[in-house]
Amino acid sequence: MTHRERVLRAIRHEPSDRVPIDLGSTLATTLTVGAEERLRARLGLPAAEPQILSRRSGTVIPDEAILERFDVDTRALLLGAAERRPDREISPDAFVDEWGVTWSKPEGGHYINVDGPFYRLDDPSPGDVERHDWPDPADPGRYRGLRERARALHEQTDYAVVLGLGVGPVHQCQFLRGYGEWLEDLIARRAFAQALIERVTDLWTEIARRALEETAQFVDVVMFGDDVGTQKSPLVRPELYRAVIKPCHRRMAGVVKSFGKPLLYHSCGSVWALIPDLIDAGVDILNPVQVSAAHMDTRRLKAEYGRELAFWGAIDNQGLLPKGTPEEVRAEVRRRIQDLGPGGGYVLAAAHNIQADVPPENVIAMFDEARQFPL
Repeated sequence: MTHRERVLRAIRHEPSDRVPIDLGSTLATTLTVGAEERLRARLGLPAAEPQILSRRSGTVIPDEAILERFDVDTRALLLGAAERRPDREISPDAFVDEWGVTWSKPEGGHYINVDGPFYRLDDPSPGDVERHDWPDPADPGRYRGLRERARALHEQTDYAVVLGLGVGPVHQCQFLRGYGEWLEDLIARRAFAQALIERVTDLWTEIARRALEETAQFVDVVMFGDDVGTQKSPLVRPELYRAVIKPCHRRMAGVVKSFGKPLLYHSCGSVWALIPDLIDAGVDILNPVQVSAAHMDTRRLKAEYGRELAFWGAIDNQGLLPKGTPEEVRAEVRRRIQDLGPGGGYVLAAAHNIQADVPPENVIAMFDEARQFPL
């Protein structure tokens, strides 16, 4: 069975020879720079300059030698950077992106948004959204070489090609306005919040449409991330999600579905209460299946939603991967495959990016066990 066939059968809820595995095909299923360095050393691979996937999160596109060692079934297809409005450097550890958001990295940490175009507005209005200088979805830097890379992955390999379309409007609104402020806006300044999320969604859908016009015939899965869960519950009440956020997610899914592609949606946290809405909005595959969050039991998820939804992730990297033993990791892999794998519907991956504190022995145990454990 080819790698691509294995992934597509899982998405279609069909059995395959083994559970497919992912490392590095999305913004939330890869490694940090430090994690890749430790893994390379443990595998006896020579040191090499990392290929950066996200500067903000310090993550990489894994070295092809690592992907081949673990027989990974997926490969990433990423848009290029904007050329007309590139990042503006402030210091070695701070920059302003094309949206006007300022990012700063504390020593030893990841970048975090610290300022943006709507941060200090006491009474923002839809007019402020209209006056903002927005990114250009037609910026040629995003699409230059994209079709050629997609074609090469599709025709010269048998891997499942995952087109990454970045973050969605929940994240982007929080970056533009501030996390707490935007949550307050949803209640106290609804007209502004609505105008902001709809404008961001307009830009996302136009970028997605242009990217898929270039690549759809070569792409197997389309992915974006938009966190709507916390450790204990959804980020907002389900009623508020349905009123403001869900229509945007439905529009986004509609673009993907118009090209006939399955949608892989990433949200950290406890999203169990929102799953019927996500399915209704057009989500086909849920990532990362954060099993350490409330109500995210894999057996229950499979029983209740396994006919309509596929699952991608589920190997705990909040506690188990950094702190467990290799044998405990192997047991976790067997448990999640037994819960989510029968009849298809499961792609195994870490439940978010593997951090530098994860022992490389645990990464090896995870993928080796996944390849050999029978469905």
